[in-house]
Amino acid sequence: MVQDNPTEPKRHPFLDRPNRTLFRMAVPVLFSLVAEPLTGLADTAFVARLPGSEPVAALGVGTMAFSAIFWAFTFLGVATQTEVAHGVGRGDDERAVKVVSLACLLAGGIGLVLLAASIWFLPFIAAVFGAEGVVNDFACEYMLYRLLGAPAVLVTLACFGGLRGAQDMHTPLYVAVGINLVNVVLDWLLIFGHGSFPAMGVAGAAIASTVSQWIGAFWCLIAVARTLGLTWHMRGAGLARLMRVGGDLFLRTGAVLVFLALCTRVANRFGADQGAAFQAIRQFFLFSALFLDAFAITGQSLVGYFLGASDRPQARSVARLVCWWSFGTGMFLCLAMLLGTDFVAWLLVPSAAHAAFGPAWLVVALSQPVGSLSFATDGIHWGTGDFAYLRNSMLAASAVGVACVLGVEMFRLQPVLVYIWLATALWAFIRAGFGLVRIWPGVGEAPLKG
Repeated sequence: MVQDNPTEPKRHPFLDRPNRTLFRMAVPVLFSLVAEPLTGLADTAFVARLPGSEPVAALGVGTMAFSAIFWAFTFLGVATQTEVAHGVGRGDDERAVKVVSLACLLAGGIGLVLLAASIWFLPFIAAVFGAEGVVNDFACEYMLYRLLGAPAVLVTLACFGGLRGAQDMHTPLYVAVGINLVNVVLDWLLIFGHGSFPAMGVAGAAIASTVSQWIGAFWCLIAVARTLGLTWHMRGAGLARLMRVGGDLFLRTGAVLVFLALCTRVANRFGADQGAAFQAIRQFFLFSALFLDAFAITGQSLVGYFLGASDRPQARSVARLVCWWSFGTGMFLCLAMLLGTDFVAWLLVPSAAHAAFGPAWLVVALSQPVGSLSFATDGIHWGTGDFAYLRNSMLAASAVGVACVLGVEMFRLQPVLVYIWLATALWAFIRAGFGLVRIWPGVGEAPLKG
């Protein structure tokens, strides 16, 4: 959607076919999001064939630690997507090029710093996640090789943001699928060893990921150069704003992690059956979030584009449509969960935990429609650049949620999983409420106020 002639802006297809455009943009986003967890399952399946349980445990520790470290830098993608969308919307291609170039340079620099700073503390990091003995050794080896790909991971994140801000949802999908196919092939070669490739075990899984990530990073840079352009002249790109957004998103992400970690801890403290049932529900909860994130990310790009074009009515139209599509998806997920209760229990839950699973699963299913609006409004406000408001609303919702979960633990309320997921539903409801009133009627200095 970068314009060839800023004086004659290209008409956005959303103006003529809003529902079709939103859906066609969201589908490739969804598949690009799904690609990563599917590859994680493939990695686990390969490593699980190694002797003993230590390799799988080490893989789990390494991937958790790696994910936790990189969650702090999601702003490289989120902020870049918003800023590029604003620039493209107003026909300011030069600004869009500067923003994505700065984000890529910053991503590469942060990745190198992470590599240099973390490499000395790998045994400690693994121990924080519960790894001891041989598991700690394997986890350190895995994290060492994964850290060699840290700059590539962050550069790809920044490029995805730039491409989606330019309304290109397909290239990130192609890159995500390509990276993961290469990763699976290299897993097969390096974990077990074939031909001239030695068997490297868990280290082979890490090297496979790192090599595929570097391939993906170069692919992304070429795609960005062709779609938007890249430059070394980045004066005026807004470094201070990117760092400010980074601070807001760091606090917001921290609040999410604290709340979800507390829920997991309390569930497991009530016994293995409760912990097993909670884990099964949590896995589906995270998977369903991918469907809702697809609409949120698409809404972010569209809202940012139309605000950049100074077309607030169209931005509000996008917001309304994203909320309806997300709510409809939430209703669909609710129905699917209710119909699939017995199947999920058979597939993921030990028989001893079925009694704890059923009532909690019902709560999560019924909360999906409201929870969907929390995702939708997050994406809308990302598109407006209203990051401070999102930070504050998440901190407020998480404070209430944490208090509720601590109350469940203190008073030992039963059935514990029902109360934990009720607290999670309240957490989502508060976020959705803050998000909706910022749009309709538009409380405070709302960017979308009519």
